Amino acid sequence: MLSEELIELANQTMHLKAETQTLEVKAAHGGCPKKLYDTLSSFSNQDGGGVILFGLDESKNFACVGVYDLQDLQKKVTEQCNQMIPPVRAVFTVAELDGEFICSAEIPSADLTERPCYYSGAGRIKGSYVRVGDADLPMTDYEIYTYEAFRKHLHDDERVIERAKMSLLDQDKVQGYLLRMREERPGFSKLSMEQAYEMLAITRDGIPTLAAILNFGLYPQGYFPQLAITAIVVPGQEIGDVSQDSVRFSDNKRIEGTLPAMLSEAISFCKRNMRVRTIIDPRTGERMDKTEYPIEAIREAVLNALIHRDYSHFTEGTPIQINFFTDRMEIHSPGGLYGRMTVEDLGKSRPDLRNPALATMSEFLLKTENRYSGIPTIRREMAAAGLPAPVFINRRNEFIVIFYNKQQTEENDAEKEQNGGTDTLLEFCRIPRTRREIADYLGINTVFYVMQHYVQPLLASGKLVMTIPEKPKSRNQKFVTKEEREMF
Repeated sequence: MLSEELIELANQTMHLKAETQTLEVKAAHGGCPKKLYDTLSSFSNQDGGGVILFGLDESKNFACVGVYDLQDLQKKVTEQCNQMIPPVRAVFTVAELDGEFICSAEIPSADLTERPCYYSGAGRIKGSYVRVGDADLPMTDYEIYTYEAFRKHLHDDERVIERAKMSLLDQDKVQGYLLRMREERPGFSKLSMEQAYEMLAITRDGIPTLAAILNFGLYPQGYFPQLAITAIVVPGQEIGDVSQDSVRFSDNKRIEGTLPAMLSEAISFCKRNMRVRTIIDPRTGERMDKTEYPIEAIREAVLNALIHRDYSHFTEGTPIQINFFTDRMEIHSPGGLYGRMTVEDLGKSRPDLRNPALATMSEFLLKTENRYSGIPTIRREMAAAGLPAPVFINRRNEFIVIFYNKQQTEENDAEKEQNGGTDTLLEFCRIPRTRREIADYLGINTVFYVMQHYVQPLLASGKLVMTIPEKPKSRNQKFVTKEEREMF
C-alpha cells in the first residue's frame, strides 16, 4: 500500500477502535512483538491475506504510539516470517502520523497447495492458525486435513471399508451399473469383472469402497449410521420455536438408504411439507399447482449435498440436514467448499471435485449432468418462481443453502411500512453499524433481506459507505453515513 493509504487505515482504525478479519494491531514502541507466528499463519491461510499494523496500542484505546525503530522492526518481523513454512514474504510500508512513525506489514495469502502455513518451531499440528473475526485460533485437525486432502488428491469416497463384503452390495444394481457403463463406454467391455470394479472405484484391492456402499449397499447406515439425512419442520423461524400446543417439530424424519433412495425420500418429505397454491391461468382457465419452493431447485440442492459433502472420518458422524422454517428452508451439508472454490465462484467456475467416484456414479444412478449446472439451475428456478435469490453460506465446517419463500417477502414489506423510510435508518447509521444491528433496528429477522432492500440501495446512492471497503463481505463490515465517514 501507499503511505497515504497506511495513514488512512490507521485513522480509520483509531476511529473504529477495533481490529478486523484482515487487520491486526500491534504496539511496537517498546520493541518488536516477539510472537507474530499465529497472525502470520492465520493471514497466510485465508484468501486475501491481511495486514499487521504496528504503532497503535490497543491497550490505550488504539492511540498512536509509534514504533521504536523502523529499520530494526522490519528486520525482526522478516526473521519471524522466515520461520514460517512456507516462508512468508511480507510487504512493508512506513508513514508518519501525529509526529510518530508507523509501519504496516501486508501478509499475502499462501497458495492453496501450500496451506496450512505454520510456525516451524511448533509444527503443522500446533503451529497452524485460522482467523476468526479479530482472533487467531488454532486450526482443528479437520481443517488441517482438508488442506492435506486437496494437496495430496485424497478422495474419501474411494477409501475402502475394511469390514464391508461384496455380498452386502445389491448385486442386481451393481451389474446393472456395469452393463450401462459397457453400453455407453465400449472400452469397459474389454475389462474383466475385477478390473471393471477397480476402474469404477467399486472396489480397491477387492474391498468395497465408500462410494460402492453408498450407492449399492443393502443398508449403508449399518456401516455409517450418520451418513443419512435428518429433516425437520419447525413451527417458527428458529430452532427452539414451538407451536401454540408446544410442538417443537411439525414433522420430523430420519432419511436412510442409498444415495438414490435418500434423494427420492428427501424430495417426498419436502413436497408434503410445502404449501401449494393453485393458480388459474386467466387466458386459458387452466389450473396449475405451484409449490412454495421450486422442486427442481430443491432437488439440485439436496443432490449437491449428497454428492459433494465431506465424507472424511472427521464428518462421518454428521448427517445432512433439511430444516423447514415458516420463512425459509435450509439445507446443511457437512464440510465447507472444497479446493479453490468460493461462494462468489459458484456456478461460474469449474470446481475441484471432492468425490469424483460419486460424481461419476451419479451420472448413471441419479441421472445428473455432472456439468456444473446445479447452482445455475437453482438460481434460475428461484427467479422463475418469483422468489428471492438463494443464499449460499460457506462456514468452517459446513455449507448451507437457504431458500426464502413468498411469505418472508410479504412480511418484510409490511414491516418496512411500519418502520418508516430510509431517513430514520440514515440517522441510525451516523454511528457505524453492523448488518445485524441494522436488521434489529428495522425489526426484520433476515439480514439478507435487509441488505438487498435497504443497505444496498443506500450504498448505490452514496448515502451509506462501508468502513472496510476493500473487503465488502467482511464479517466485521460496518456501514455509516457518508457525511460521518468523511469526518475521519
